[in-house]
Amino acid sequence: MRISTILSGDRVRLSCEVFPPKKFDGIAHACETAKEIAALKPAYMSVTYGAAGSTPGHTLAVAKAVAEAGVTPLCHLTCVQSTKAHVRQVLADMKAAGMENVLALRGDLPREGGRCTDFTYAAELIDFIHAQGDFCVGAACYPEGHPESGSRLQDMEYLKRKVDTGVDFLTTQMFFDNAILYNFLYRALKKGIDVPVCAGIMPICDPKQVARAVQLSGSIMPPRFAAIADRFAHDPAAMAQAGIAYATEQIIDLVANGVTHIHLYTMNKPWITRAIVENLSSIIHMGE
Repeated sequence: MRISTILSGDRVRLSCEVFPPKKFDGIAHACETAKEIAALKPAYMSVTYGAAGSTPGHTLAVAKAVAEAGVTPLCHLTCVQSTKAHVRQVLADMKAAGMENVLALRGDLPREGGRCTDFTYAAELIDFIHAQGDFCVGAACYPEGHPESGSRLQDMEYLKRKVDTGVDFLTTQMFFDNAILYNFLYRALKKGIDVPVCAGIMPICDPKQVARAVQLSGSIMPPRFAAIADRFAHDPAAMAQAGIAYATEQIIDLVANGVTHIHLYTMNKPWITRAIVENLSSIIHMGE
């Protein structure tokens, strides 16, 4: 099913993200993890892409496992270090496997330089995907602004360019302060961006994740969550419980304020996903 169709209704939906293994011998375990999360019946599941497009086959293998479990898969695809020939082949493999949903991303710039020049921006990838077939295409957005953007205004201008290229939906980078998302949605609508936006939530259940999450996303850590991390940093069980509670409260507030599409960054941890789904059993509509 096309994700644009899934997101067209007014029901509150929860989708999930999983990631494939870096090495081939981890595929079986990653597929079992994906199936365990799929058993919770999320609206769809996205599967991330290996660094620099190094393991597209791993992404496809996990996406197939998601589909076999009866859940719509969404394949990530990055382009910053890829040639057009490589991307064309990856899309052909996706199409042959019955995949019709793609999340188009630029990807992280290589630290050592030497990136390929076939693609510079995600908008170019989106345009290229549409030229290869009838795919439902999503893109990323950044409520706090992309870390490389000069300003939020510039970031919104580029997001509008991506949407105008042909984006069916957007998924936000993780955020920990809902007020930031509400401000972003207002600014996006004012800019004429009216495609569905899936709010990205990452449950932080390990204090070691805090610094990493901030580094990766540039997200602002609210004082309330910083206090939780400080208080429970040396008690893993308490930190896990507090992280799940914080993410649950975030989602409840989002739904109460009219946000109907929630995307959960699971970190391949079914037990965390299950706990949140159980907490929201009367709020989130799982399954068809």
